[in-house]
Parts: sequence; C-alpha cells; structure tokens
Amino acid sequence: MAWQQMLDRVVRERYPRLLAHATLLTGNRADAQDVLQDALVATFSGRARFATVAEAEAYVRRAVTSRYIDAVRRRDSERRALRVVGSRPVRPVELEPTGVARELVDALATLPARERACVVLRHVEDMSLRSTAEALGLSEGAVKRYTADGLQALNALLGTTAGDDEHVVVRMKEVRDA
Repeated sequence: MAWQQMLDRVVRERYPRLLAHATLLTGNRADAQDVLQDALVATFSGRARFATVAEAEAYVRRAVTSRYIDAVRRRDSERRALRVVGSRPVRPVELEPTGVARELVDALATLPARERACVVLRHVEDMSLRSTAEALGLSEGAVKRYTADGLQALNALLGTTAGDDEHVVVRMKEVRDA
C-alpha cells in the first residue's frame, strides 16, 4: 500500500484515537492537534512504509509522545533562560521616529500585519519587490497587492496621496531614559 493511502487510512480511521492520546498528553485540544499534525507530517514525509494501519498508528502515537516531550523540554529550557535574562536589570529603550510625523507611525499601527510589513519594507527600508517577497515568504504579486492596499489605507487615514513609486526616508533614533 502506498504511503499516501496509508496516511489517508490512518487519518480516516484512527484520527480520533490519536487526537485523544495527544489531548491526554498536552491537556488541551488545540495543542493536541498541533502535536498530532507535526507527528503525522514527520511520520509520512519520509515516505514511511507500514504493513498495517495498526502499525502506522502505533508509530504515529510514539511520534506524538516524542514531540510532546520535546516541546516540554524546549519550554522548560526557554523558561530557565527567561529567568536568567529576566533577572538582569534593563534600561528602558524607546525608539522614536525622526523625520516623520507621529501620525504616520500611529497610522502604520492600524494596518494589518502583512500590509504594514510590505509598506515598511518597501517604502521605509527601501527593499526591492523581490527582496520583500523573499523576506516575507510571499509572491511578488501578493507584495504588490498588500503594499497598494496599505498605501491606500494610509492615504485615507492621513489625507495624503502617496503612490507606490514614492519612498519616504524614515530614520529612527534611540532615546534612553537617564
């Protein structure tokens, strides 16, 4: 049986049991779904071959457990690191825009994340269309669309008429509390 067919059968026939197993480990359905999805991808992305659905289920069950244990270890390690870093005194640092009106910064904050990222990378960071697309993992067409939508929203908010071919030079200066 091809791995695709086996994956389909495992999901169709055993998913509820696998999800219950993952839920018992993680304590909630959302995390359980994530862990189970990761386990299924890991199990079948290598074109694993199993003789029976039960054999495949057992393998996925072990993969779920392994991924859960890895996540707990990673979370514990991150917590320890945060305690160490969090115990160090930090001087407050605020980035303050220079050469650009506070209204623009506030208006950018109202844009959806992708539109904001495209506008900032294209017009503030002066990145090319291709570089922006690569940085965001989007197609060039999507970057054009998000940029155009973002500029349209900014123009409406600010009462301006900036086009996609115009660039704004924005410099940030670091302001430290004494």
